[in-house]
Amino acid sequence: MNYDHSYHAGNFADVVKHAVLARIVEYLKRKEKPFRVIDTHAGSGLYDLSSERAQKTGEWLAGIGRLLAADLPADAALLLKPYLEAVEAYNPGPGVRFYPGSPVLVRHLLRARDRLTAIELHPEAAFALKTRFAGDFQSRVIELDGWLALGAHVPPKEKRGLVLVDPPYEIDDEFARIADGLARAHARWPGGIYAFWYPLKDRAAVAAFRDELRRAAIPRILDVTLSIRGPIHFPRLDGSGLILVNPPFALEDELRILLPALRDALAEDNGASWSLEWLAGESVPG
Repeated sequence: MNYDHSYHAGNFADVVKHAVLARIVEYLKRKEKPFRVIDTHAGSGLYDLSSERAQKTGEWLAGIGRLLAADLPADAALLLKPYLEAVEAYNPGPGVRFYPGSPVLVRHLLRARDRLTAIELHPEAAFALKTRFAGDFQSRVIELDGWLALGAHVPPKEKRGLVLVDPPYEIDDEFARIADGLARAHARWPGGIYAFWYPLKDRAAVAAFRDELRRAAIPRILDVTLSIRGPIHFPRLDGSGLILVNPPFALEDELRILLPALRDALAEDNGASWSLEWLAGESVPG
């Protein structure tokens, strides 16, 4: 794998993914019982937006940079507060220089009784993550292929929690691996919450992926998307999606507040849009 998230940290896709991730973690904290978050493709944890790699693309400027400067509706701002407070915790001065990836964001949000398992295959990223969480008894970092770990680490001993799967999409059959990985993990832990991130780039592949999930014998699959611009005649990353299995009951209503606000804050043209669709298990009016 040659993927390096430093080029993309804090971009619009990260913003949407991490805003939803924070809402799920906040929901899990409503009950006293402990929970575990399993991050199968964790990355290096914290990204320096002033680095040469981040500056080369500047993607964060149209993501977290734009969101922090946005005039958000009060209800959306309240829902985004846990996520944005985590970002601010790593940027005590003016502006934003450091962006927390999913394991660092989750770790910031956990209570003392909750746990994080962060899995990363790339040796340099895994070493950086192990260094960051050294001595932290609530966090465990494993250098392993996330797809292998997906079947091996569920269910967690807490029997409550979330599995986040955010692969780099460097290989052609990544959508097939998601469908297969979800089926295997769900068979072992049907009560867990699962979040699978995917890019809105190859529209035909995305449509086939959604159809496969509709045919799967898995209830309660919610498909969440946000695009920052309309599609054109060649594939490009116009938006991103999250497949949520067993989403918290409050989340759909929260997303109907969050997604329009994020679309307006991150939009690049009039083709920006958002959607919520139950692929299995429930129907959504309108």
